[in-house]
Amino acid sequence: MFKKACYLTILLGASLSTFAAEYFPDSERIVLNRIKAGDKFYDVELEHTKNSLFKVVSVQEKSEGESDGIFDIDTGRLFLKEVKIVSDTVKAELFRLDNGTFLANLDTTTGGRTDNYNREAVIPPMCYTKTESQFNPCYTCHQKNISGVGHENRMDDGGLQGDYDFSDIGTINRWENLFIDRTQEVNAISDGEILAYIRQDNYSDLAERLESADFKGWIPDLKNLQLAELAFDEQGFAKDGSYWVAFNYKPLPSTFWPTNGSTDDVMIRLPEAFRNTDQGQFSRNVYLANLSILEAAIKNLDELSVPELDETEFNQDLNQDGQLGLINTIKRPETYVGAAESVAVTTFLYPEGTDFLHTVRYVDLDENSGAKLSTRMKEVRYMRKFKFFAKHFVGPFYDGEHFEKEQGHLPYYNSQVEKGLVNDFGWVIQGFIENESGQLRSLNYEENFFCMGCHSTVGSTIDKVFSFARKVEGAEGWGYIDLKKIKDVPAKGETEGEYKKYLSLVGGGDEFRNNPEMIERWFNESGNVNDTAVDSLENIYQLITPSRERALMLNKAYQVIVKEQSFIRGRDATVKPVTNVLKTINTEIPPLPEELHQERDIRLDWSSQSD
Repeated sequence: MFKKACYLTILLGASLSTFAAEYFPDSERIVLNRIKAGDKFYDVELEHTKNSLFKVVSVQEKSEGESDGIFDIDTGRLFLKEVKIVSDTVKAELFRLDNGTFLANLDTTTGGRTDNYNREAVIPPMCYTKTESQFNPCYTCHQKNISGVGHENRMDDGGLQGDYDFSDIGTINRWENLFIDRTQEVNAISDGEILAYIRQDNYSDLAERLESADFKGWIPDLKNLQLAELAFDEQGFAKDGSYWVAFNYKPLPSTFWPTNGSTDDVMIRLPEAFRNTDQGQFSRNVYLANLSILEAAIKNLDELSVPELDETEFNQDLNQDGQLGLINTIKRPETYVGAAESVAVTTFLYPEGTDFLHTVRYVDLDENSGAKLSTRMKEVRYMRKFKFFAKHFVGPFYDGEHFEKEQGHLPYYNSQVEKGLVNDFGWVIQGFIENESGQLRSLNYEENFFCMGCHSTVGSTIDKVFSFARKVEGAEGWGYIDLKKIKDVPAKGETEGEYKKYLSLVGGGDEFRNNPEMIERWFNESGNVNDTAVDSLENIYQLITPSRERALMLNKAYQVIVKEQSFIRGRDATVKPVTNVLKTINTEIPPLPEELHQERDIRLDWSSQSD
């Protein structure tokens, strides 16, 4: 019997009870036993009709008793999520956990159907940008297949550049926060207030709070991460012994540019076997060797510089010089080393058990008013590769994605409730975001759903991940993110600086062309990039960090969204309504001319980094 999952929200008496439940579509009826509503208890019988819809058949009041929030039913168990006062009538709302779809408003006689607020939340706000047949921010994510190198990504969605090929539901832009004027709310927050707020630690107590709540998902296990670079040694190893390793990388244009409101960092952790010798003992040499081998695999490099390694610890001649000793380069081997020696190296794919940790933060200011990462975190994001699929298995997943879209099916992802959402490629994704008072809380389904499109079905990623393929190459790239150490190197196969090219193609400093400071700094009066100004810069920090005034303004704008808890309507820190974004998609809008499409590799050419 095929089992699915659903959310059930039952209005009983004067209370609303929300559950996560498992149901069997082949079973016609489900009985929810002893549901507590207010001071009363009920048995509710639901009848499975069609299209995964249920209608309430009967509600029977039961005698008094105790309830701990867990209720037995004939097909599984229900977990009480929340109780609050709503109405005096018996009604139900039904969601499917496997795709988050809001299926029905139900009462005792009918089983109607309606939609979630944004069932196309996987379409990010920038996809509604007005291209005006000349601007192309789309190429950053949407790309044709890279042929001839064994790339795993076969999404081949380069044709979406400037083409609003959305479902009927997707033609309505539900990222309404883009169109709100927050001037009054922002002006009401003083500079001192916002600086004090973003310098508060909202991370340290998160793990303890989750553990006390018996949280079933991943619980942050990297201590002192709020301290940013101080939590790591010079090679990026977490000082707490949690095996997280930070790496320096070039942020993807332009969402994570500080000038657009956020700073961030990314850490990676490989499974235990990749950290240990073949005798089961932890070895930093082994771990660094395997991290470097993985970098070579993801970037499809034959050779790579590494921090000094002692080959005798893992008994493998990684530089292929015929002897074992201290080395500073490796040539990509066929297998990993140490206890992971039996694991084959597969280009463009991460091994099973790989973890990524990503924090998104406010823009703090140093003593010189320069941008830096804040102590406070906007979000803590986590990805884990729970299942490895060989490339010949991955290909059909992309074919299935294309087929689903052609059939008009809306996107969906299997939910593991507190453990996050799962895509077809073996990754589970979950996260935490600020609540109204600034504490971090678990993402709800739709907030997490927003993350899935970019990490599942865009053509530019390598095994669904952006950051690691953009790591500063080799030995120099191990260590906490530092934009001052990175030049505007070009994308692989190109010669022009990647960021400079982006500014030219987009016509501004962000997808929305809504960053006047970037335009004033780096564009001339004719609207073209000021080559002299950009080319004179020593690093990307000088290019993509904001002034003190802009940093404070965007911090305030985002705090307004936090207090509203309106994340399902957008997370972009904007003050004035954005004008270069469509509210609805008119199918008659001409797509971006094909001659303006761009072929791009997310990997970078670091050869100019040392010039």
